[in-house]
Amino acid sequence: RSSGINAEYGEAFEGYDSIESVHALKGLKYMLLCKIMLGAPEEVQSLLTGKMGLKYSGRGIDAMQAIADAGKKRDIAIFNQTISKYEAELQKDGVIESHLKALYDTLLEKNLVRIIEPYSRVQLSHVAETIALPYEVVERKLSQIILDKKFSGILDQRSGVLIVFDASEEDQTYTYALETISHMGKVVDALFKKAQKLS
Repeated sequence: RSSGINAEYGEAFEGYDSIESVHALKGLKYMLLCKIMLGAPEEVQSLLTGKMGLKYSGRGIDAMQAIADAGKKRDIAIFNQTISKYEAELQKDGVIESHLKALYDTLLEKNLVRIIEPYSRVQLSHVAETIALPYEVVERKLSQIILDKKFSGILDQRSGVLIVFDASEEDQTYTYALETISHMGKVVDALFKKAQKLS
């Protein structure tokens, strides 16, 4: 679905560009945003090389290129610096602003998981310091990651520690019990049919 949307923005851009419309720049920015959101920020640079990059260069395109660089590096600090630097260009367009919030959440999640993976226990203050974000933001996002089952662990809020669980295999007891009950049901049904034939 997303690649289809990207193709539609590409067609819109080409159409506007061919008639020299002012909307061509917006179409290009949306096409670049799609590349970033699809996890292909390296394609932004290739789209902007050549005539297209020169024709539409400016702070709006620079902002999208900086966001792509932050996405490629998966660096939340660079992402936040870019948002601050290009606030006018990125926040006045509602479409770009809402997608950047989703991209921020994704980058934050990936950065937190990357930081906590090597540990079995880690202080939340250390994680917050490492990622250069407020303790409360880190705590809230880690809670969400755990609740969404994207990472196995528990937050000990009293001591400010994240206890990381090994990614263990799912307990199969429940599955086996359901299979046993299903088989027993079939046996009971077969015995019932045989008992009916006898009577």
